[in-house]
Amino acid sequence: MTKQIDIKIRKASVLGSSMAYREAGAQNAPVALFLHGNPTSSHIWRNIMPLVSPVAHCLAPDNIGFGQSDKPDIAYRFDHVRYLDAFIEQRGITSAYLIAQDWGTALAFHLAARRPDFVRGLAFMEFIRPMPTWQDFHDTEVAAEQEHAEAARAAFRKFRTPGEGEAMILEANAFVERVLPGGIARKLSDDEMAPYRAPFPTPESRRPVLALPRELPIAGEPADVYQALQSAHAALAASSYPKLLFTGEPGALVSPEFAERFAASLKHCALVRLGAGLHFLQEDHPEAIGRSVAGWIAGIEAVRPQLAA
Repeated sequence: MTKQIDIKIRKASVLGSSMAYREAGAQNAPVALFLHGNPTSSHIWRNIMPLVSPVAHCLAPDNIGFGQSDKPDIAYRFDHVRYLDAFIEQRGITSAYLIAQDWGTALAFHLAARRPDFVRGLAFMEFIRPMPTWQDFHDTEVAAEQEHAEAARAAFRKFRTPGEGEAMILEANAFVERVLPGGIARKLSDDEMAPYRAPFPTPESRRPVLALPRELPIAGEPADVYQALQSAHAALAASSYPKLLFTGEPGALVSPEFAERFAASLKHCALVRLGAGLHFLQEDHPEAIGRSVAGWIAGIEAVRPQLAA
């Protein structure tokens, strides 16, 4: 079990809307910025932040439209970029460790490409990347996983189809009720699911959830997101800041085999194999992730004065 550390839930005024965020750790410590994906919130980091807070000032925002943050009348395309930028400015963050999963990695990569000096290090898992073909989405080299991968591709094609996506995500709440639990190896209790269900009680409230599968950069579409992520990944490949990549078995967006090759292609990237896991690895391996991130940050901070000398 993770140890009990007081995590505060606070609000910040960002671009005319309220953004909720979780906070733990000493304010004079280096910042660790936790970035979640779809359809989750900062709640997904609840068992990881207490393990990292002894070595970092932990901040985990709810992306606009998610968790306890407001749902302004925006398109929810890649709007999260400007809201995250404004949150960082509002909180006065000048550098940070980025810890990210799913769409949080797209935000992290995009931020790091634009502001490499901001990044003290990047820890990431189940990440978003430009996928040249649909076969690259949920790609697996394990024969036993092929059927599941095909089903995932079929579902996401429907999510991206006008009319079908609305019926599945807005009306049936499929992303929260099916995709989320389907991406976790263990079974969540109703009490554990409640904070994930709470932000999306009505079809209209689920529009941010619908937007993001349509933003996934697959087969060149959407063109602007695809190009932005290509540029961000090129910057990631050229970067020299420390990196930590977590992988689960069999994974979802990222297979262990792909993760190993990807980590080897980057500079200063360590790979952590978590064992059995799908997409939302934070729910299956919070302790391993938290302890690994804490040790990684502590190790980097221990040598930073030497590097600066």
